[in-house]
Amino acid sequence: MMDSKEIVENNPEGLKKAFFYRQAEPVRLDRLLVEWMPDYSRSRLQQFIRDERVLVNGKTASKGGVIVLSGQQIDVFIPEDKVTALIPEEIPLDIIYEDPHVIIINKPAGMVVHPAAGHESGTLVHAVLAHCHDLKGFGGEIRPGVVHRLDRDTSGLIMMAKDEKTHAFIQRQFKSRSTDKRYLALVEGAPPTPTGRVETPIGRDPLKRQKMAVLPPEKGREAITEYFTQESYLYHTLIEAHPLTGRTHQIRVHMAFLKCPIVGDVLYGYRKASLPLSRHFLHAFRLTVKLPDFSEPKTFEAPLPKELADLLLELPKKKV
Repeated sequence: MMDSKEIVENNPEGLKKAFFYRQAEPVRLDRLLVEWMPDYSRSRLQQFIRDERVLVNGKTASKGGVIVLSGQQIDVFIPEDKVTALIPEEIPLDIIYEDPHVIIINKPAGMVVHPAAGHESGTLVHAVLAHCHDLKGFGGEIRPGVVHRLDRDTSGLIMMAKDEKTHAFIQRQFKSRSTDKRYLALVEGAPPTPTGRVETPIGRDPLKRQKMAVLPPEKGREAITEYFTQESYLYHTLIEAHPLTGRTHQIRVHMAFLKCPIVGDVLYGYRKASLPLSRHFLHAFRLTVKLPDFSEPKTFEAPLPKELADLLLELPKKKV
């Protein structure tokens, strides 16, 4: 850790932390804050800067790229967590695991994770707020506790944090790719090889903004997905997908890129589903992550929903 001295005190604006930088080499402010304040996520620290809550030698920092010199003092005014304005809703939850720090839920297809335009109620966040009465807005007032997301029609495991420190702890694992997320997906036809790895950048589709697309490296963000064939059917293939990055719609985009889109995915696949399914066949069935109270990572699983498991039983298998 970069050499510093820390002073913590309370003040009318909330908790104040003062740091004194003691290294010879100049360094960016945002880099210092991430190292000095590991209990806060990078996005939360950036919000402190945008809210003019960070001073460098008594002057408000305008951006995270401000250069800090040896001997300078950094003051951070930390506001109290706000109680979210969202109204809790008593919606049944399939809770896979819960402790004082996290809750892991088997989300059904059709449920949106957090409020957004057109989805102001009935979300997973509304349901968790009714279950965890003291959950505050440290992940954002409309996304309290949200660490990662699943698409509306993707079912399966999703984790939420109950406190600021755990939120940052889990987010660092997702950022460093030390978590392991596995999905089951039924795709049209078959991928080009039984096992493979897709490495193609993904970004917002320039022509259809509601979609993501494979883009040139200079326009997209790195996206990597591994896949493994689990069962070959006459016209479909069940695969296990392992995303090493967390881009929006990543598995769906990469499978469509391989010319074997996910069954039921009307956005990236066929407009008319090849099977009687009212959702896309994508399920987050396994999550391995390190939790605050355990020294080793723990693995959680959620079985395929009945409508997906029943569908597989009806599919004719490919003859060997």
